[in-house]
Amino acid sequence: MLQNLFGLGVQYSVYVLELALLIYLVFSQQWKRLSGVCAYVCLFFLLDGVGRPYVLYHYGLSSREYGYFYWLTDVVLALGAFLLVCAFFRRACAHEKKLWNFISLLLIFVFILVPGVSLISLTRNYDHLFSGFIYEFTQNLFFTCLVLNTLLYLLMQQIQSADDELGLLVCGIGIQFAGPAASLALLHLTAAQSYARSLNSLVGPLCTVGMLLAWSYAVTRRPALAAQGGRAVAPDLAAEGALAESR
Repeated sequence: MLQNLFGLGVQYSVYVLELALLIYLVFSQQWKRLSGVCAYVCLFFLLDGVGRPYVLYHYGLSSREYGYFYWLTDVVLALGAFLLVCAFFRRACAHEKKLWNFISLLLIFVFILVPGVSLISLTRNYDHLFSGFIYEFTQNLFFTCLVLNTLLYLLMQQIQSADDELGLLVCGIGIQFAGPAASLALLHLTAAQSYARSLNSLVGPLCTVGMLLAWSYAVTRRPALAAQGGRAVAPDLAAEGALAESR
């Protein structure tokens, strides 16, 4: 009972944070500059916060309709996460055109490779090929996003990126990927024991809360830093101007 209440509290916290972040991005007029983040959060809110509860309410947890809708929306969210990571790569390589040309080809190759690997995985004799392919494709794309996001973070360290906001955004979505990946690994290692299943159901929403908090901090701290930078730079420029005149 207590676990169910905690799970509901975490889930509704996700909805509130998603909606609050979207409202802030719109009213602060940052949604164009952060269009990828805004689109992903909006997609997440519409599918996970509106669509899934609606289908669950009308068809029930054990219905075929809810099962298909859940897994199909999982694919859409995984695709959205992949595109967002690609957008982060593009932003990190904004001043590295040759590097971006190479990385863009690599991302295309990886995206083509994932469905191929998923098809090969169907040799595990799934009873339903469609649901089996959807499951394998989603899991493979999810782990691919985790690896790509880790590589992106390492790349930013190598090129010594000064984009602190991007660093926080990358760390935020890394939380979203890393937690469920570790939880799924535990699930396989323990042969889906009851405690592992319970933990797996909580880790996803908790990591989403962590991602949204990191993103909220990233987008709300930017104006404050800009204001501080403006006040700090002005005296330096004035001093340089006075020094130039004295010479």
